Amino acid sequence: MADERPYSSIIVDGVEQAPSRGMLNAVGFKEEDFSKPQIGIASTWSMITPCNMHINELAEEALKGADAAGGKGVLFNTITVSDGISMGTPGMRYSLVSREVIADSIETVVGAQGFDGFVAIGGCDKNMPACAMAMARLNRPSVFVYGGTILPGEQRRDLISIFEAVGGHAAGTVSDIELKEIESTAIPGPGSCGGMYTANTMASAMEAMGLSLPNSSAQNAVSNKKRQDSYNAGVAVRNLIKLGIKPSDILSNEAFENAITMTIALEGSTNAVLHLLAIAHAGGIKLELDDFTRIGKRVPVLADMRPAGNYAMTELIEIGGIQPLMKRLLDEGLLHGDCMTVTGKTLAQNLADVQDYPKDQKIIRPFSNPIKKDSHLVILRGNLAPQGAVAKITGHEGLTFTGTARCFHGEEAGMAAIMSGEVGKGDVIVVRYEGPRGGPGMREMLSPTSAINGRGLSQDVAMITDGRFSGGSRGFVVGHITPEAFDCGPIALVEDGDTISVDAETNELTLHVSNEILAQRKAKWQRPKPYATRGVLAKYAKLVSSASEGAVTDRYLD
Repeated sequence: MADERPYSSIIVDGVEQAPSRGMLNAVGFKEEDFSKPQIGIASTWSMITPCNMHINELAEEALKGADAAGGKGVLFNTITVSDGISMGTPGMRYSLVSREVIADSIETVVGAQGFDGFVAIGGCDKNMPACAMAMARLNRPSVFVYGGTILPGEQRRDLISIFEAVGGHAAGTVSDIELKEIESTAIPGPGSCGGMYTANTMASAMEAMGLSLPNSSAQNAVSNKKRQDSYNAGVAVRNLIKLGIKPSDILSNEAFENAITMTIALEGSTNAVLHLLAIAHAGGIKLELDDFTRIGKRVPVLADMRPAGNYAMTELIEIGGIQPLMKRLLDEGLLHGDCMTVTGKTLAQNLADVQDYPKDQKIIRPFSNPIKKDSHLVILRGNLAPQGAVAKITGHEGLTFTGTARCFHGEEAGMAAIMSGEVGKGDVIVVRYEGPRGGPGMREMLSPTSAINGRGLSQDVAMITDGRFSGGSRGFVVGHITPEAFDCGPIALVEDGDTISVDAETNELTLHVSNEILAQRKAKWQRPKPYATRGVLAKYAKLVSSASEGAVTDRYLD
């Protein structure tokens, strides 16, 4: 039997800790609570974004579950920011920074208060991997709860519908009235963006990794099932404390392979690459870009999900969520069934009684007829990305693209050119100085990619950047180019008119310029002034590692 109070006993036991007990009396502790394991409930509730506006209710349910199971739940909050609201603005620089702040804050509270375990509840792109990073760092019994997906708006619209309508408006195909109507109806209430964008991707990956309860990733935000899932998480942490099961018993190379496999099968977001690298680093697990290539060679894309496909997460939920897909992958030998999970059982045990999808469903393809026979997440290298880049190539756009470089310093300049019609067929849009250090913060390029799609150019142009792409981006896009421009990576040396090739068959990103000319350009290159010289952005730029290493801020400690 594990020690059930290894941390809280230090805080509340003994005569010398009377002041601590006195403080806790004031926040609702009873005498009997001091002998119970303390379970923190880390809530990312805020009214900043629909993704998190309901999480206070879920946190209260997790609290009830922890208490009912014989623990003493303690609720606390951390920050979140909204990618959807800050997208395309200077505020987006803070998005990836917030992942580090949230992970740090959860670690800080749990460590300071001596919680014996905790539930972490996330509902948006960065607070979700942040929760997992904190779980891995702290290595205390813990369960992640996903806040759930949003219901679709009118005519099956979602946030991406608005972004693409902006491009359509610029092209003259969407009127002022139509744009306003789409804006007003696409987002009906609480929950994370409804396609297989970053939130639903990460929820699915974290479930496959074993960090959340079965089917936690495939529930509507506003539902009894999601409330029950939250309650069950509180109960589950108490059970993990009894069993002595910690994240280090769950997180392994095989667990991360399961997460990557699920991400590929679901046609998930490129951000999963960045976040899984960061979570692995937090847990001391060796994970590299080449692991995505290795796994991607044997795992097909099976889910016809937005943004490249047709269906929303709510529609996948209606036919059974991701559990039947996990069972199929397990039966095909593509998942490691012996990995431990937060249920206290292995992945295979959790899936033993899962029923298959209805025969008439069209969302999940059979292995005999995949959307793509191998991964849509393509790790590219070459003279333009010697340390790697991440492409999202679903096959809808073809597998190769060669075009003429149109270079822009920062997202705003690139967006202006797209909206004004300056970008045309055959162009490769190069948006640089948006990397982790140069941005700083590695902004997502959802506004430009949506504008490209809205203008009807998704088949005719490519876009490359040392920044990131949203899970809602689609088209021939390559991000996470390393070394980044701010570090004089080759992307900084591209000039207008250069020829660039993207080849998803050979996994190469090539700038067709001789080494001699590149050396001449490098000799003339000057680093631009940093965007920030004080505060959190400057601190982040000083500490952050490259995108190929997860863009974490503590790798310098290795």
